[in-house]
Amino acid sequence: MNTENRRKALLEKLCSNKMPLTGAVLAREFAVSRQVIVNDIAILRALGSDIYATPQGYLIPSVADQSLEVKIACKHNAEDLEKELVVMIEEGAQILDVIVEHPVYGEIKANLMLTNLFDVRSFVDKLATTRAEPLSLITGGVHLHTLLVRSEEQLQRIKNKLHDCSLLAK
Repeated sequence: MNTENRRKALLEKLCSNKMPLTGAVLAREFAVSRQVIVNDIAILRALGSDIYATPQGYLIPSVADQSLEVKIACKHNAEDLEKELVVMIEEGAQILDVIVEHPVYGEIKANLMLTNLFDVRSFVDKLATTRAEPLSLITGGVHLHTLLVRSEEQLQRIKNKLHDCSLLAK
């Protein structure tokens, strides 16, 4: 398969999958190295494809028409990170990303694409096993999350629970 056909097939594969696909899985499927997949993804993005690189793999998000995309400001220490994410997921939100404002680089955004408790636990475990620090460490715990919610009422429930746990930024 030539490069152009592989990239077209890769894009089709990502469009048809609702779950993230890792570079290793895609590399095996297309019989190329993971680095070739990384390069293909970069080219597809440069050509305008909306491909997210998440901790679980590559994904083209499908946003339901009835969903509201909202930003919520939070503040907590690293120990409360899992509690914050669990509150949002248990109330039915999808967590698209985390955003911090760096004093030199400006806005830094990381795609999370967390949709269930397994995703949250996997993310938290990966932070722990790699000894990586949360982005919010840069800003003293202050950060934004972009969420997908179904209604304003659902968003208010999330805010209320985060407030009760002292996880909302003031």
